[in-house]
Parts: sequence; C-alpha cells; structure tokens
Amino acid sequence: MSTTDKIKLTSYSSKGGCGCKIGPADLAQVLRNLPAPAPNPNLLVGLDTSDDAGVYRLNDELALVQTVDFFTPIVDDPYSFGQIAAANAISDIYAMGGTPLTALNIVAFPIATLDKQVLTDILRGAAAKASEAGVTLVGGHSIDDKEPKFGLAVTGLVHPQKVRANAGAKPGDRLILTKPIGVGILTTSIKKDQLSEEEIARVTAVMATLNKTAAETMSRFDVHGCTDVTGFGLLGHALEMAKGSGVGLRIAKDRVPLLPRVRELADNGFVPGGTKNNFAHIEDSVSFPESMDQVDRWILCDAVTSGGLLISVASSDSEALLAALLEAGVEASLIGEAVAEHPGRIEVLN
Repeated sequence: MSTTDKIKLTSYSSKGGCGCKIGPADLAQVLRNLPAPAPNPNLLVGLDTSDDAGVYRLNDELALVQTVDFFTPIVDDPYSFGQIAAANAISDIYAMGGTPLTALNIVAFPIATLDKQVLTDILRGAAAKASEAGVTLVGGHSIDDKEPKFGLAVTGLVHPQKVRANAGAKPGDRLILTKPIGVGILTTSIKKDQLSEEEIARVTAVMATLNKTAAETMSRFDVHGCTDVTGFGLLGHALEMAKGSGVGLRIAKDRVPLLPRVRELADNGFVPGGTKNNFAHIEDSVSFPESMDQVDRWILCDAVTSGGLLISVASSDSEALLAALLEAGVEASLIGEAVAEHPGRIEVLN
C-alpha cells in the first residue's frame, strides 16, 4: 500500500467540496455592498443573474466564457479529488453552452505536512479530466495552506447568439436534470465512514463525470436556459433560474433522481450544514406540500458538488431531448416545468 492509499484526505478539511462555499445568504450581503460595474455592451452575462460563468463578446461570432471554482477535498482518494474538482469547474462552461479551451490550476496545500505525492496525484487526476474535456492546462498558482484546496480557472468560447444563460427559461418550458442529487449527504457520510467502497465508487463516478455529453446533446434542441447544480443545491440554482428569467417553476419531488441511500443517511443525521443553509436561504421563495417533511425539503437543497445540468427546454422538444440524453448514457430525468404563474418562485409538488 502506498503512502497516498493510507491518507484520509477529507480529514484535512472541516467542510468538503461545494459544501465549503460561502452560503448564498451571506454571499448576497457581501455582493450587495459592492459598486455596480461600469456598463459594457460586450458583457453578455455578468453578475446580475448569478449565472455560472461570465460571457464577454469579442465580435459578432465569438465570445469568451470565463469561470473559476475550487474547494476542499470531497473524497479521500487524491486522484479522484483532482478529477472531481476539474469536472466541477469545467461544467460552468458547458452550462453556458460553450466549449472549454484552457484552464489554470488553483492549489492550496500543506506542503510541509502532507506527502507531496498527494498533490502530484491531485494534479494528475485533474489533468486526466481536462484531457478528456479537450482542455489545455496552461499553468496555475499555488500557496502553502494548512487545509488542502484545489480547482481550476477555465476559459471557453461560445457564439454570442448561442449562450445558454440561467435567465432564459420561458413559460411552457420543461425542466430536465442530468445527474441525480444527494451528493452532499453522501460525501458527508464518507467523512463519517458510513459508505461501502461500492457506494463511494458510485458517488465518485457521478461527480467525476463531465457534463460534456449532456451539453453537446442539448445543443441540438430548442433550449432556452441552463444552469449546473452545485453548491446551492437543486432548489437554490432553480430559484436563480426562476428569478433571472422572471418565471415560476414547478418541480415534482418524486421525479427528482436521488443517489442510493440518500434518504436513509439523511434520516440518520448526515445532512451537511451547507445543505441546511441552502434551505434557510430559499424557504421563503418556495412552496412545499404540507405533507412533505423536513428531511425531504433538505434533500432538494442538498449542497451538490459537480452536479448535472438543469435544462429549460421548449415543451415541443422536451421528450426528444430526454430520449437523446438517455440514449447517450446521461442519467437524465424530466423533473418539472416553467410557468407564468408565481414568477421568481418555485412550487414543489409531491
């Protein structure tokens, strides 16, 4: 057994993955005190709608897509952590309808206390996932830090008329989710030694899967809006879509796919603090059935790391898109719809 095989990487962080992000309520308080950026007609997507990436038009045919994402270890295996962090960061480009091109590594690492091979393995995992995405790693930056953190700054390209912003949903659209949720609850359970090796492999595979196939598949259909589901949870990112688009959303709880044992583990108390913060942030803007208990409400807000795309597609194309996604091997589900009623709010159905 190698040195890195013995390391429990998650023990070096107090919070894991996207669950370590500053909560949406706290972040909103910080951002609202910043001066508004100077207007720029070439800035197609900026801070206004809390979208996944910024989009800056270079000319009538080309726009830059830029994003950055990094976090603390979400799994114990360094190579897998690198893969997941890379897939998570690159996903923002896919969510905007873009093609990722280049990336920069962002590293914080306790170089004097953790075996340097651990960092090598994290970077190897990220490089492998970047290669799978067709992304060229062009450099990076590192600092010595007592808590490991890793991620990427990613740049991509998109046609200015083909940007898939989270603010594009239209009444009548149907909502498709391309990965199951429950990642935050399962990864919290990893830290508490509650998952089998097979269960760890399953959730790791979901997080490490690129949204490349889903993004390429949706590009052939009448998609009006898209976002990826990460730290703020399914309902948090769906609410950003509803508010940005000026529509209401209806989401059927029983249609939302869950990873195995999510409900069981949540019942046993393995709900991360980030998930509970997400719920506190959205609860005034979401209508739940009276019969839905608190655990199910938390699950819909679970802090996901490297989750799937939430796609708002014209109703006429929804069944064809779902079939194409499933045929391509994407774990897609039709989970709801956009409506003209209750704009900026979500109604959850049983």
